[in-house]
Amino acid sequence: VSERNGSGKVRIIHNNREFHLFQEGEVLVTDNTDPDWEPVMKKASALITNRGGRTCHAAIIAREIGVSAIVGASNATTQLKDGQEVTISCAQGEIGYVYEGLIPYHIHTLDLSDCGEPRTHLYLNIGDPQSAFRYARLPNHGVGLARMEFVINNTIKAHPLALIDMMENKTIPNADEIKTLMRGYDNPKAFFQEKIMEGIGTICAAFYPKPVIVRTSDFKSNEYRHMIGGEAYESKEENPMIGFRGASRYNSDIYKKAFEWECEALRKVRDEMGLTNMQLMLPFVRTPQEGRNAIAIMNTQGLIQGVNGLKIYAMCEIPSNVILADEFLKIFDGYSIGSNDLTQLTLGVDRDSTLVASIFDERNEAVKRMLKMAIDACKKEGKYIGICGQAPSDYPEITQFLVESGIDSISLNPDSIVKTWKLVLELENT
Repeated sequence: VSERNGSGKVRIIHNNREFHLFQEGEVLVTDNTDPDWEPVMKKASALITNRGGRTCHAAIIAREIGVSAIVGASNATTQLKDGQEVTISCAQGEIGYVYEGLIPYHIHTLDLSDCGEPRTHLYLNIGDPQSAFRYARLPNHGVGLARMEFVINNTIKAHPLALIDMMENKTIPNADEIKTLMRGYDNPKAFFQEKIMEGIGTICAAFYPKPVIVRTSDFKSNEYRHMIGGEAYESKEENPMIGFRGASRYNSDIYKKAFEWECEALRKVRDEMGLTNMQLMLPFVRTPQEGRNAIAIMNTQGLIQGVNGLKIYAMCEIPSNVILADEFLKIFDGYSIGSNDLTQLTLGVDRDSTLVASIFDERNEAVKRMLKMAIDACKKEGKYIGICGQAPSDYPEITQFLVESGIDSISLNPDSIVKTWKLVLELENT
């Protein structure tokens, strides 16, 4: 995954207790990654995992931070040795290659001085606020997906419910560790909200006045368990990808208070920081009623559709979002297609499973029909329709299909924006 090359000495890391062994510029080799691994991934020249598919955590983060990555290599941790010098090539198609030694390679550059402006808006997918100002220099029309998870996992680190219990003077696990994180903040709520405001505000400021669509938090229960204090608040689900996440979590008595804190922080980004280019998007809304309930909670925190230009979109990533689009679009201002989950749920494929990775393909006719149905439904209702999943970053033919279908915007990984910008211009001028 990604379209970069990288080289360096191999460092095999088995778990987070070995993070201290990793040195800047080494090739990270491991079984799999989760959000805890992101600080180490940032220091790597390349990444190789035994498990995972094109839309697993390692693949998504590697693309965003610009690291060459090979996922689903099965036996990388046994075939490669610590200290071994290797070169990783991800610029030769869908298959990545690992070469012995440090091999020189050519870097291809493109002149964008007279590239023109496509009618289809091309946005960026952004997670790390620290990269926002750098990526804002790329050709773009704004941010189509700003991921809340990166901010929460990397700057807050503690489970939101642990912070709420601490605010209410309840006994919580890992209290001393959380107090250390909070040093300098008035209370747990101020810590939680100011970190969100700082992170999301940075992204919005970097791209102002262009639109920045912020997706509210979309951790799965297994990811929340890895946060500080998380094991006390999360049950072990057999299938967390289709479990307690998205709007179902927001609306539950268990998590509602945390969602209210999050919404209040986002309102402050718009109202107190003046960053009204921030728009919002809800993930994994299974039913229209879930959408109505979640928006009602947002309203209590001052996030009201149409006020000061606020739009609230939904991720279109569940077959029900496509089939009942006419109902969902009465509630939301439009859709952004999450092709990763939509492909998984349309084809019944675990997107993180190496065993069925070859079946996970957004170019499948069933998936393309879903995409077209979603676009047509939004066009019929006069609502916004974009896409922020992985497909157009990987497959030019999907980009062509989307442009020809009349999609409003395509949101891409930063490493794909330049080539896709040129491709869309060519398609529109043909």
